[in-house]
Amino acid sequence: MSSLDVAVNLLWLAPGRVGGSEEYLVRQLAGLPSDAGINPVLYVQPGFATAHPELCSRMATEVIPFRRDWRGARLVAEHSWLAARTRAADVVHHGGGTMPVLGRRPALVTVHDLQYLDYPEHFSRARRAYLHAMMPRSIKRAALVATPSEFVRSTVIDAFAGDPARVVVVPHGVPEIDPPDQAFQASVLQRYGVADRPYVVYPAITHPHKGHVVLVEMLRHLPPELMLVLLGGTGPAEAAVRSAIERSGLSDRVVRPGRVPGPDRDALIAGAEAMVFPSRYEGFGAPLVEAMVLGTPVVCSNHAAVREVVGDAAIVVKGGPAEWAQAVSDARHRRAELVEAGHHRRQAFTLETSGQALAAAYRLAAS
Repeated sequence: MSSLDVAVNLLWLAPGRVGGSEEYLVRQLAGLPSDAGINPVLYVQPGFATAHPELCSRMATEVIPFRRDWRGARLVAEHSWLAARTRAADVVHHGGGTMPVLGRRPALVTVHDLQYLDYPEHFSRARRAYLHAMMPRSIKRAALVATPSEFVRSTVIDAFAGDPARVVVVPHGVPEIDPPDQAFQASVLQRYGVADRPYVVYPAITHPHKGHVVLVEMLRHLPPELMLVLLGGTGPAEAAVRSAIERSGLSDRVVRPGRVPGPDRDALIAGAEAMVFPSRYEGFGAPLVEAMVLGTPVVCSNHAAVREVVGDAAIVVKGGPAEWAQAVSDARHRRAELVEAGHHRRQAFTLETSGQALAAAYRLAAS
C-alpha cells in the first residue's frame, strides 16, 4: 500500500471551546490505523498540544505562530502560512467545515452539520454571512466531503446538489471508558448531592436547540424523589433554562454542576437511571454512545441523526413533557434490556471503525 502524506488543518479549533467537533476529529485521528500508510501532520493553534498530548506525541504537529485566538488571524494564516506548508501534501484535510480559497492539493472537508440553514437564528449575522459564502464554495471545490452521519450526508447533498459519490460518512469513534469503581462513584454522587436519590442526567451546553426546558417540565410528571442533573457550560439559552427552573418551583430537584472533570462526568452518567437527550438538532450526538459504553439507558428525541445513532438501543420520544416522563419510567423498568442493546449498538462506533473510515476517505480524496 502506497504511503499518503496528509496535512490536517485544525487551525479553526480553539481547544476546549468548540465542543463536539473537537472531540470528533481528535478521536478520529487517534483511531487512524498505524498500518494504513497514512502520514498526518497536524496544523494547530497554541494550546492544542497541551489539550491533546497523547495525539500530538504520535503525530507530527506544527503550531500557528500567532499568540491570539482570533478568527481573522486564523483566516490569514490559512491563506498564507498553511498554504505554503501544505504544498507537498497528497491531501489536505480541513476539519472545520470550510476550506480557504487558496490551496491546490486535493482537499477533504469535514462538514459537522448544516444547522445554520435550519436554525439561522442561532448564529450571529457575521457567522451566517461567512457560512453562506464559504460553505457552498468549499463543498464544490473539495475532492471529498466527510460527514459524521447519513443524516448530515443527505442534507449536504440536498442543500448543495452535491454528487453523492463525493460525500461519505466517517462516523464518530467512542473509546472504551473504564467504569468508575464503586468508591469513587459513591464519592462523586455524594459531592454533587445525588447520593441518596435516583436521577436522570443530560450533558449539554445550554444552546437553544438542546431542549433543556422540556426536561424541567418533565419533572412535574415524575415521582418527587427523582432528580435531574444538567451537566455542561452556559450557552445562549441559559436565561431561558434558569427561568424555566424558577417557574417550575422544582429547583430543589435540579442539580446544575456546570462543566465537570471527565471522570466525574462519567461517574454521574454511569450512576443515572437514564441519560435523557432532548436535542432538536444534531449532526451525530456522541453522548448517546458514551452512555451506552457506560451501561446507562438512553431516552432521546426523535431527531433524524439521533435516531440513526441509537438504532433500536434507546427509547425515542415524539411528544412533550408527559411523554418524556413516561419514557423515563419505561427506561427504569427496562434497564437491563436497554443496557444490553446499548453495548451491542456501540460496536458500530469504535475508534477503530472511525479511524478506518477516515483512512479510506483520505485515499479516496487523493484518487
